[in-house]
Amino acid sequence: MWTLSFFLNSILLGIGLTMDAFSVSIADGLNEPNMRKHKMVGIAVVFALFQFAMPMIGWVCVYTILDKFTLFRYAIPWIALLLLGFIGGKMIYETLHHKKEETITKKLGILGLLIQGIATSIDALSVGFTISNYDWVEALVACAIIALVTLSFCLVGLFFGRKLGGKFTSKAELIGGVILIGIGLEIFISNMIELYA
Repeated sequence: MWTLSFFLNSILLGIGLTMDAFSVSIADGLNEPNMRKHKMVGIAVVFALFQFAMPMIGWVCVYTILDKFTLFRYAIPWIALLLLGFIGGKMIYETLHHKKEETITKKLGILGLLIQGIATSIDALSVGFTISNYDWVEALVACAIIALVTLSFCLVGLFFGRKLGGKFTSKAELIGGVILIGIGLEIFISNMIELYA
Protein backbone atom coordinates (compact mmCIF):
# COMPACT_ATOMS: atom_id res chain seq x y z
CA MET A 1 0.00 0.00 0.00
CA TRP A 2 2.38 2.73 1.22
CA THR A 3 5.28 1.90 -1.08
CA LEU A 4 8.10 4.16 -2.21
CA SER A 5 6.66 4.10 -5.74
CA PHE A 6 3.30 5.41 -4.41
CA PHE A 7 4.99 8.48 -2.91
CA LEU A 8 7.32 8.95 -5.88
CA ASN A 9 4.40 8.72 -8.34
CA SER A 10 2.40 11.22 -6.28
CA ILE A 11 5.33 13.67 -6.20
CA LEU A 12 5.90 13.33 -9.96
CA LEU A 13 2.17 13.74 -10.58
CA GLY A 14 2.27 16.87 -8.41
CA ILE A 15 5.22 18.29 -10.35
CA GLY A 16 3.44 17.66 -13.64
CA LEU A 17 0.20 19.23 -12.44
CA THR A 18 1.78 22.25 -10.77
CA MET A 19 3.61 23.60 -13.82
CA ASP A 20 0.64 25.73 -14.90
CA ALA A 21 0.14 27.15 -11.39
CA PHE A 22 3.90 27.71 -11.14
CA SER A 23 3.92 29.72 -14.38
CA VAL A 24 0.88 31.75 -13.30
CA SER A 25 2.63 32.43 -9.97
CA ILE A 26 5.59 33.89 -11.87
CA ALA A 27 3.16 36.08 -13.85
CA ASP A 28 1.47 37.22 -10.61
CA GLY A 29 4.82 38.05 -9.05
CA LEU A 30 5.86 39.96 -12.19
CA ASN A 31 2.64 41.94 -12.09
CA GLU A 32 3.02 42.84 -8.41
CA PRO A 33 6.72 43.29 -7.57
CA ASN A 34 5.89 44.78 -4.14
CA MET A 35 3.75 41.82 -3.09
CA ARG A 36 4.00 41.09 0.63
CA LYS A 37 5.08 37.70 1.90
CA HIS A 38 1.74 36.89 3.58
CA LYS A 39 -0.05 37.50 0.25
CA MET A 40 2.45 35.24 -1.53
CA VAL A 41 1.70 32.48 0.97
CA GLY A 42 -2.04 33.07 0.58
CA ILE A 43 -1.85 32.79 -3.22
CA ALA A 44 0.25 29.61 -3.01
CA VAL A 45 -2.23 28.10 -0.51
CA VAL A 46 -5.17 28.83 -2.84
CA PHE A 47 -3.41 27.16 -5.77
CA ALA A 48 -2.50 24.20 -3.54
CA LEU A 49 -6.10 23.82 -2.33
CA PHE A 50 -7.40 23.76 -5.90
CA GLN A 51 -4.75 21.21 -6.89
CA PHE A 52 -5.82 19.09 -3.90
CA ALA A 53 -9.54 19.39 -4.58
CA MET A 54 -9.67 18.81 -8.34
CA PRO A 55 -8.05 15.34 -8.45
CA MET A 56 -10.12 14.33 -5.41
CA ILE A 57 -13.32 15.50 -7.13
CA GLY A 58 -12.22 13.58 -10.22
CA TRP A 59 -11.68 10.44 -8.10
CA VAL A 60 -15.19 10.81 -6.59
CA CYS A 61 -16.67 11.32 -10.08
CA VAL A 62 -15.08 8.10 -11.33
CA TYR A 63 -16.97 6.20 -8.63
CA THR A 64 -20.27 8.08 -8.89
CA ILE A 65 -21.04 9.75 -12.23
CA LEU A 66 -18.45 8.26 -14.58
CA ASP A 67 -20.51 8.67 -17.78
CA LYS A 68 -21.26 12.38 -17.15
CA PHE A 69 -17.69 13.05 -15.96
CA THR A 70 -16.30 11.51 -19.17
CA LEU A 71 -18.40 13.97 -21.20
CA PHE A 72 -17.25 16.88 -19.00
CA ARG A 73 -13.61 16.03 -19.75
CA TYR A 74 -14.16 17.40 -23.27
CA ALA A 75 -15.09 20.82 -21.84
CA ILE A 76 -12.00 21.08 -19.57
CA PRO A 77 -9.56 22.42 -22.23
CA TRP A 78 -12.09 25.02 -23.40
CA ILE A 79 -12.79 26.25 -19.86
CA ALA A 80 -9.07 26.67 -19.08
CA LEU A 81 -8.43 28.44 -22.41
CA LEU A 82 -11.35 30.85 -21.93
CA LEU A 83 -10.54 31.71 -18.30
CA LEU A 84 -6.79 32.25 -18.76
CA GLY A 85 -7.30 33.89 -22.16
CA PHE A 86 -9.75 36.36 -20.62
CA ILE A 87 -7.48 37.26 -17.68
CA GLY A 88 -4.35 37.48 -19.86
CA GLY A 89 -6.14 39.45 -22.59
CA LYS A 90 -7.50 41.91 -20.01
CA MET A 91 -4.00 42.44 -18.60
CA ILE A 92 -2.56 43.07 -22.09
CA TYR A 93 -5.43 45.38 -23.04
CA GLU A 94 -5.04 47.45 -19.87
CA THR A 95 -1.27 47.73 -20.38
CA LEU A 96 -1.58 48.86 -24.01
CA HIS A 97 -4.42 51.33 -23.37
CA HIS A 98 -2.97 53.14 -20.34
CA LYS A 99 -0.93 56.26 -20.78
CA LYS A 100 2.71 56.09 -19.72
CA GLU A 101 2.07 58.11 -16.56
CA GLU A 102 -0.69 55.67 -15.57
CA THR A 103 1.59 52.68 -15.10
CA ILE A 104 0.17 51.74 -11.72
CA THR A 105 0.64 48.11 -10.80
CA LYS A 106 -2.70 46.38 -10.54
CA LYS A 107 -2.92 44.03 -7.57
CA LEU A 108 -4.37 40.55 -7.85
CA GLY A 109 -7.80 40.39 -6.19
CA ILE A 110 -9.59 37.40 -4.70
CA LEU A 111 -11.86 36.92 -7.74
CA GLY A 112 -8.89 36.94 -10.12
CA LEU A 113 -7.05 34.50 -7.86
CA LEU A 114 -10.02 32.10 -7.74
CA ILE A 115 -10.36 32.21 -11.53
CA GLN A 116 -6.64 31.47 -11.87
CA GLY A 117 -6.96 28.63 -9.36
CA ILE A 118 -9.80 27.03 -11.31
CA ALA A 119 -8.18 27.56 -14.70
CA THR A 120 -4.81 26.08 -13.69
CA SER A 121 -6.25 23.09 -11.84
CA ILE A 122 -9.31 22.11 -13.87
CA ASP A 123 -7.30 19.69 -16.00
CA ALA A 124 -6.34 17.94 -12.73
CA LEU A 125 -9.92 16.60 -12.63
CA SER A 126 -8.85 13.95 -15.11
CA VAL A 127 -6.26 12.73 -12.59
CA GLY A 128 -9.27 11.05 -10.96
CA PHE A 129 -8.91 8.41 -13.66
CA THR A 130 -5.19 8.01 -12.92
CA ILE A 131 -5.74 7.39 -9.21
CA SER A 132 -9.05 5.51 -9.56
CA ASN A 133 -7.41 2.28 -8.37
CA TYR A 134 -6.61 3.93 -4.99
CA ASP A 135 -8.91 3.59 -2.00
CA TRP A 136 -10.16 6.85 -0.48
CA VAL A 137 -7.27 7.14 2.03
CA GLU A 138 -4.64 6.62 -0.68
CA ALA A 139 -6.44 9.14 -2.91
CA LEU A 140 -6.48 11.71 -0.09
CA VAL A 141 -2.78 11.21 0.63
CA ALA A 142 -1.88 11.42 -3.08
CA CYS A 143 -3.89 14.66 -3.42
CA ALA A 144 -2.24 16.06 -0.26
CA ILE A 145 1.21 15.35 -1.74
CA ILE A 146 0.15 17.07 -4.99
CA ALA A 147 -1.00 20.08 -2.91
CA LEU A 148 2.32 20.27 -1.01
CA VAL A 149 4.29 20.14 -4.26
CA THR A 150 2.06 22.89 -5.69
CA LEU A 151 2.50 25.04 -2.58
CA SER A 152 6.29 24.77 -2.81
CA PHE A 153 6.50 25.46 -6.54
CA CYS A 154 4.08 28.41 -6.37
CA LEU A 155 6.05 30.07 -3.56
CA VAL A 156 9.21 29.78 -5.65
CA GLY A 157 7.36 31.11 -8.72
CA LEU A 158 5.94 34.10 -6.84
CA PHE A 159 9.32 34.95 -5.34
CA PHE A 160 11.04 34.64 -8.74
CA GLY A 161 8.35 36.71 -10.49
CA ARG A 162 8.45 39.39 -7.80
CA LYS A 163 12.22 39.74 -8.18
CA LEU A 164 11.94 40.01 -11.97
CA GLY A 165 8.92 42.33 -11.71
CA GLY A 166 11.02 44.96 -9.99
CA LYS A 167 13.32 45.05 -13.02
CA PHE A 168 10.58 45.05 -15.67
CA THR A 169 7.91 47.14 -13.91
CA SER A 170 6.71 48.98 -17.03
CA LYS A 171 6.20 45.76 -19.02
CA ALA A 172 5.38 43.35 -16.16
CA GLU A 173 1.61 43.31 -16.72
CA LEU A 174 2.09 42.81 -20.47
CA ILE A 175 4.52 39.92 -19.90
CA GLY A 176 2.18 38.42 -17.29
CA GLY A 177 -0.77 38.60 -19.71
CA VAL A 178 1.21 36.89 -22.47
CA ILE A 179 2.27 34.15 -20.04
CA LEU A 180 -1.34 33.51 -18.96
CA ILE A 181 -2.57 33.26 -22.56
CA GLY A 182 0.34 30.94 -23.35
CA ILE A 183 -0.56 28.69 -20.41
CA GLY A 184 -4.20 28.63 -21.53
CA LEU A 185 -3.12 27.57 -25.03
CA GLU A 186 -0.75 24.93 -23.63
CA ILE A 187 -3.50 23.41 -21.44
CA PHE A 188 -5.92 23.50 -24.38
CA ILE A 189 -3.56 21.92 -26.92
CA SER A 190 -2.14 19.24 -24.58
CA ASN A 191 -5.63 18.22 -23.41
CA MET A 192 -6.99 18.11 -26.96
CA ILE A 193 -4.09 15.92 -28.07
CA GLU A 194 -4.69 13.62 -25.09
CA LEU A 195 -8.45 13.44 -25.71
CA TYR A 196 -8.28 12.79 -29.44
CA ALA A 197 -5.02 10.84 -29.73
